[in-house]
Amino acid sequence: MSSTAVVSGLGIAAPNGLGVQAFRAATRAGRSGIGRVTRFDPSQYPAKLAGEITGFAAEDHLPKKLLPQTDRMTRLALVATDWALADADIRPESLPEFDMGVITASSAGGFEFGQGELQNLWSKGGQYVSAYQSFAWFYAVNSGQISIRNGMKGPSGVLVSDQAGGLDAVAQARRQIRKGTGLIVSGAVDASICPWGWVAQCTSDRLSTSDRPSAAYLPFDSAASGHVSGEGGAILIVESLENARARDARIYGEIAGYGATFDPKPGSGRAPGLRKAIEVALADARVRPEEVDVVFADAAAVSTLDRAEAEAITAVFGPRGVPVTAPKTMTGRLYSGAAALDLATAFLAIEDGLIPPTINIEPAPGYELDLVVGQPRTASVDTVLVLARGHGGFNSAMVVRNVLCGRQ
Repeated sequence: MSSTAVVSGLGIAAPNGLGVQAFRAATRAGRSGIGRVTRFDPSQYPAKLAGEITGFAAEDHLPKKLLPQTDRMTRLALVATDWALADADIRPESLPEFDMGVITASSAGGFEFGQGELQNLWSKGGQYVSAYQSFAWFYAVNSGQISIRNGMKGPSGVLVSDQAGGLDAVAQARRQIRKGTGLIVSGAVDASICPWGWVAQCTSDRLSTSDRPSAAYLPFDSAASGHVSGEGGAILIVESLENARARDARIYGEIAGYGATFDPKPGSGRAPGLRKAIEVALADARVRPEEVDVVFADAAAVSTLDRAEAEAITAVFGPRGVPVTAPKTMTGRLYSGAAALDLATAFLAIEDGLIPPTINIEPAPGYELDLVVGQPRTASVDTVLVLARGHGGFNSAMVVRNVLCGRQ
């Protein structure tokens, strides 16, 4: 029988909290990390708000030699990995190096590092471009740097995808655990709040142009006008249930089911693929819709996309048939890091028996969703469905649950 893949460690870097405990407290309090961009002057851009991580000093956590080699997203990912390994009580140097792998997702790569080197190129000349530019910008750099720092030589890779990538990477980690690898570091961290990255994000025409943090990111609200971008994400330690129990590890929960689809071409008249992704994930987990305690929504804050997501949820669960939440309203959409952070938040919801809120919104009645708004909701949370959609039509769904509810 295939091994059951569980999560035994979390490392979180989010705009409203660095580390599990700070993030947990902020999320329970409904505290937002969204504000005016400070990493550059945003006045000349249509979008001026972001979910920025504050109070992070890489030099306090990483060797000095790593700093000139790495983009901000990689520094965040390395530190989040350190936190996740410590949370799981794992010392990589004590484990077989080929029994540990790294699978992350990325949507943009090291934009800020790349921008700096391009500036050197055009203002000073090619001799001033860092040799580290050859890989610091690359989509796979987080996986590579994590594996090098921790001596992990097992199955590794990167999923290049937008929001859905955070789920896709963890699904691939689950496959490797089922194939016999002992441990996989997975998840995603993205960070491209810099002028070059900002220009790229603005081309989507999905960024909110509101100047008010409380009115900028309003999914499932009649005033929805786009999302707020953010930086950060989460790193998860994935291992087999047998291994975790053998070392008496804390277990956040099981990665129970996964489904992925791709939307048809716009104008084709065919239905979006999100509902099918949900159904595949539930079937993979052998979970009935009525057993799901909460759905973490993708929450695009674009009316057509919100309606498509609401219709998919109600088609599977019925009108107001399951609590729905979008805690990313406190952080902004973190691109590939968003779904990984939602997974981490889902595991904390299971542990706490508390559904985190969607903040600032007034739910539009036409969506027929039981949205958890304003304040967290106390509930018995054993099974959670996390949804993610990437720009261009990617859909992913993942079911996670308390291991006591699993069917071993």
